Amino acid sequence: MVTIKALDKIFNPSSVAIVGASDEKGTVGFGLASNLLKGAKKRNIYLVNPFDKEVFERQTYGSITEIKGKLDLVVIAVPAKIVLQIVKDCINKKVGGVIIVSAGFGELGEEGKKKEEEISQLLQDAKIPLIGPNCLGVLNSQIDFNASFAPISPIKGNIAFLSQSGALLNSLMDAMNAQDLGFSKLVSYGNEADIDLSDFLLYLSEDKDTKVICLYVEGIKDGHKFMEIASEVSKKKPIIAIKSGRSSAGQKAAATHTGSIAGDYQVYETAFKQSGVILVETLEEMFDSAKALLMQPRCANGIGIVTNGGGAGVLAVDYCDMEKIILPEIDESDVKRIDKKGILNAVPIKRNPLDLIGDALPDRYSVGINAFLAQEKIHGLIVIETTQIMTEPLQNAKIIIEMKKLYPKKPIVCCFLGGELVLEATKLLEKNHIPNYSDLRRAVKSIKNLIKNNHE
Repeated sequence: MVTIKALDKIFNPSSVAIVGASDEKGTVGFGLASNLLKGAKKRNIYLVNPFDKEVFERQTYGSITEIKGKLDLVVIAVPAKIVLQIVKDCINKKVGGVIIVSAGFGELGEEGKKKEEEISQLLQDAKIPLIGPNCLGVLNSQIDFNASFAPISPIKGNIAFLSQSGALLNSLMDAMNAQDLGFSKLVSYGNEADIDLSDFLLYLSEDKDTKVICLYVEGIKDGHKFMEIASEVSKKKPIIAIKSGRSSAGQKAAATHTGSIAGDYQVYETAFKQSGVILVETLEEMFDSAKALLMQPRCANGIGIVTNGGGAGVLAVDYCDMEKIILPEIDESDVKRIDKKGILNAVPIKRNPLDLIGDALPDRYSVGINAFLAQEKIHGLIVIETTQIMTEPLQNAKIIIEMKKLYPKKPIVCCFLGGELVLEATKLLEKNHIPNYSDLRRAVKSIKNLIKNNHE
């Protein structure tokens, strides 16, 4: 198993060489060099290209053996047929770690797999950790370190994302940047010839910048190792996974993508559940849930719903039933005990879900939310707002923020339905670490993934 100290050399290197660096736009070598050079003031960057004397107006080297001094990391982006010789140079140079971005190995079949195994064995014997081959690279946003050919860099945050697909990682970075949701570490680990998913999980369990870990998984090579490590890591930090290859066609596609054997989906489903890993169905659900887990505490099953729209409340109840979320019964007397001024007298039925009705002003939201959160059997709350002519979204948001301060151990997830009319309010909610979702199903699934009993 790769040590945490060894991975530190990869995620926080003081010196990096790029073999195959180029200033030709649209090439992998261009992407790697331009991304790494952005952090050149913080670390030594060496560009290796035997065919060009200069790249990005910087001196190049014909080989890493020409570079004086220690190299913490070497990133290789050259045709597969010459990777072996460069790996041998890395061993002679006693580098700290290697990332092989190049494709053309195990994902192509037996011949490629033999090349991959030879390279992996040489590096293992030399005790040099390897990421890849056939990967995008790694990013550590906390120190502006981007050893990948991704077209953009992520904003700083506390979500780590481990993905067998580099292309998927690229697109999600862009989408999350648009939502102002940041990452701590991102890894495209490709064929896992050496360092595997479990090794990264172990590393991230000790990473102070990572609060939630997300996984895109095609196949897991060592199931026993994964379950053992994930079971321990999930006790410290939430792990959310999406697994491709549900269908037989998807399993075949995974085999040609990263050489993974996808396996039976139900086996993975059981293994994830036993390991405390939250399994989601869509990428949207993954990052919706990551946002909720970053912002709110986890809770037991038993959720309340407060809404000013009866139809929206009914839909939320249906979705909760689909997700096996318990909606505890609330007696009218329980509500009246909190509503001493009779603010909710206009509300005909005081139960769960609590329909404040369409003309609800902020005072009804205040009393209704307080009345529900005060109940011992209510462990978390979904607050729904539909925009009527008299609705005051910003004031409602301020009330929710104050209620959260009164009940810090109970998660609140919001669904302010609308667009421009609720934008200021939803921004205020999320600035105060209360997640909002524009769709009821998304809100329900997110609070489901906060419920401990659903996964433990």
